[in-house]
Amino acid sequence: MYTYQATENTLKDKVILITGAGDGIGRVAAITYAKHGATVILLGKTTNKLECVYDEIVNAGYPQPAIVPMDLKGATKQNYRDLAATIESQFGRLDGLLNNAGILGSLGPLEHFCSSTFENVIKVNVTAQAMITKALFPVMRKSKSASVVFTSSGVGRKGREFWGPYAISKFAVEGMMQTWACEVEKTPIRVNCINPGATRTSMRASAFPGEDRDLLATPEDLMPTYLYLMSDDSKNINGQSLDAQSKK
Repeated sequence: MYTYQATENTLKDKVILITGAGDGIGRVAAITYAKHGATVILLGKTTNKLECVYDEIVNAGYPQPAIVPMDLKGATKQNYRDLAATIESQFGRLDGLLNNAGILGSLGPLEHFCSSTFENVIKVNVTAQAMITKALFPVMRKSKSASVVFTSSGVGRKGREFWGPYAISKFAVEGMMQTWACEVEKTPIRVNCINPGATRTSMRASAFPGEDRDLLATPEDLMPTYLYLMSDDSKNINGQSLDAQSKK
């Protein structure tokens, strides 16, 4: 899927929600999905960033997107229910959900982790993703072919020192994806993970401030895998954790 070639209409008429759509991989995924025909719903905590992505999509002549300002750290069960009701009312269904939003927290020995930081990382990276997916499942069942994609990480597959709460949250995401994939196996919904790998994002810069960013893949470089899992070409892929970059 690293070389997946999407056609101009690969995602035509699909409705896809992207969390963390204002920046980084989420922003590029939203624009890429729109470029390939999808109506995208931009969810994020910073309204002006979402508006910039909205303008870029509209100015390019792609399908008009929708904006949903929401801070996942403070979102409630009712917020997610309202989101699902609004999507069903306006679009009738949801064909794709990219759970992309996440926070790094602080790096350091687990022995020294801050409990409030731990709770915030788990809330955004795990609990919020579980809650939003749960709330949107009934709307996704109205789709003929729906895809849920969680964002994983290499430190969510093999433990690494000093990655603390973030690594724990990504192990949880991998397990959540596998569990959900088993439960939806005989439905039109499929559930998978993407590990973006080392990518030129602000989160990566926070974790590796001395790294040469020019040596990293850009979010645009990852899009073949993101397109593949949202397209009907992957409708038989379920319960997989895919790398967005080939291992060199």
